[in-house]
Amino acid sequence: MTRGSRIALGLLLVATAAAVAAGAAALRRGLSARDEPSAVEAWVARAARRLAMPRAVVEARNPVPPSPGMLVRARAHFADHCASCHGNDGKGRTKLGQSLYPKAPDMTLARTQGLSDGEIFSVIENGIRLTGMPAWGGPGANDNVESWELVHFVRHLPRITAAEVEEMESLNPRSRRELEEEERERRFLAGEDAGPAGAAKSASPHSH
Repeated sequence: MTRGSRIALGLLLVATAAAVAAGAAALRRGLSARDEPSAVEAWVARAARRLAMPRAVVEARNPVPPSPGMLVRARAHFADHCASCHGNDGKGRTKLGQSLYPKAPDMTLARTQGLSDGEIFSVIENGIRLTGMPAWGGPGANDNVESWELVHFVRHLPRITAAEVEEMESLNPRSRRELEEEERERRFLAGEDAGPAGAAKSASPHSH
């Protein structure tokens, strides 16, 4: 049996196990995303992820050399694209990350840090089916480089500092409401907004 056939058979068996596990879970708990995946579901998901990765990708080494400038770029990229689910510190303790099924993982722990560089790269580039992890890879060479830079940043997460996390907060995506609140605060501090009382006074000037 060729390697391709073994992988296909393995994926079929894992898919069957996943379907059985999901069906049993649905009968017991329903389909709420608030639940924690069972141990069987977690094992099946990890096995499917492992089988879906070509050996060449798993064994690939990061071709991007580490440097302070690279880490700055990767930190900004992570803050803008990844932190909504994973948090600036990579621990997944965000409202969105905790609402996923399965929940966003704590990437500072061994379950992520124990993956090879190629495995982390593959997850970033290709995503993970049936989870909230999208595929960020694209056809351009820059997409590939950015993903490898993010691998370096994921490795850095267990040592991230409070100053780095604070800096990333300014780079996180803002909702329309947050942007409007920040603009009101800026105008008030700049003296451009006199407030309701000032507005009423200017709207109804007293004259003789």
